Amino acid sequence: MLPRGGDLAVIIPAKNEAERIAATVKGAAALPGVDIVMVIDDGSADGTAAEAQAAGAAVMRHPRNRGKGAAMETGAEAVRLLEAGQDRATPRHLLFLDGDLGETAAMAGPLAEPVRVGRADMTIAVFSNRVRRGGHGFVVALSGSGIMRATGWRPAQPLNGQRCLTRAAFEAATPLAPGWGAETGLTIDLLRQGMRVVEVEVPLEHRATGRDWRSQLHRARQFADVARALASRQPGTRRPGSRAYR
Repeated sequence: MLPRGGDLAVIIPAKNEAERIAATVKGAAALPGVDIVMVIDDGSADGTAAEAQAAGAAVMRHPRNRGKGAAMETGAEAVRLLEAGQDRATPRHLLFLDGDLGETAAMAGPLAEPVRVGRADMTIAVFSNRVRRGGHGFVVALSGSGIMRATGWRPAQPLNGQRCLTRAAFEAATPLAPGWGAETGLTIDLLRQGMRVVEVEVPLEHRATGRDWRSQLHRARQFADVARALASRQPGTRRPGSRAYR
């Protein structure tokens, strides 16, 4: 039985997702146990914040783009502050979803189940509906191989941003790696602390990625952020706010 008042907060980092954010918010709000949907508008130049708010989400806004890792941290802190004013025995689990899932966000429920029953500290989505991407898989290969070298385990979709985790697991991994390195760093940091990470297949779908120069620039930024996250997690290096890796 779900706790009274819900046990799940959905956090949606988003930039320039005005076309899809309302459908994503509505899909997320329909998930069992969800009583908070928090959108972090990370410096959008369109109507993302207004569309999210009109769809029923609580909205926090970065006046300038600060990157996905910062948006995830802002969302988690906003949920924590909301909970501070409530009479709750335990904090909500945190379900991170991307802003471009649209109506398929309503299918994300299975990500929460292993966390709810104590079988996992974090789940990572594996999309059963694969959208053909415009890239060549360089960033995915970099992340996957880097996680494998660091932990001995390679996730099927290492960059997947659809994840559910306990509040304790999230706090154990903060500060997150900056920008698009957040998911790679999160996986490494939790596994190195002995936490349980489980993959869950879900029928979610992203918007297809193009091949234009903007898409290629986006991939270059992803590659750089993932590379930095991996470099800062080499043995002997120190992640900010933590002890040196061994």
